[in-house]
Amino acid sequence: MTDDTMISPDDATIAPGTSEAETPPPSHADEIVAMEGEIASLKDRLLRAAAETENVRRRLEREKTDASTYAMTGFARDMLAVADNLRRAVAALPADTAGFEGVRVGIEATERELTTVLGRHGITRVVTDGARLDPNRHQAMLEVESEHHEAGSIVAELQAGYTIKDRLLRPALVSVAKDKMS
Repeated sequence: MTDDTMISPDDATIAPGTSEAETPPPSHADEIVAMEGEIASLKDRLLRAAAETENVRRRLEREKTDASTYAMTGFARDMLAVADNLRRAVAALPADTAGFEGVRVGIEATERELTTVLGRHGITRVVTDGARLDPNRHQAMLEVESEHHEAGSIVAELQAGYTIKDRLLRPALVSVAKDKMS
C-alpha cells in the first residue's frame, strides 16, 4: 500500500446506518417531560402506598375492636346453659306447694341477676313473642297447626336465643305455625 491511497480523517464521511452514526442528544425539553412523567409515576405510587397503609391500619383497628368485643363469646355460650337451667328450676317448682316460695324467689333473683350481668356485656335475648320466623335468629324445630297464628309465625319458644352485640350467639329454638294446606 502506498501513502496516496490512504484516506485522511478529514476526508472521511460515515455512511448513514453504520455503527458509528450517533443519535442527536435529547433536548432539555424532552428530559423535563421524561422527569415529569417519572415524578407523576412516583407520586401515584406514593399515594397508593399511603392508601394501602391506611386501609391496613383501619382493618387492624376493626379486628382489634372485634376481638375485644367478641372475646368472651365462648364463655357467654357456657353461661347461657346456666341461665337455661335456672329457668328450668323455676318451671319445675310446684306452683302452690307451701315451703317452696323462698326457693322460687331465690332462683328467680339469681336468674334476674344473671340476665342483668349478661345485658351489661351486650348479651341480649332474641325476641320471639309475636315474631315471624327469621332464619337468621330463629331455628324452627317443628311446625304445628294453629288457629291463632298465621303460617310462618312463631307459636312457642322451646329454648331462648341470644345475641352478643350485633352477632347471633345462639339461635332461638321455636315451633312455627304451619300453612293450613299442609
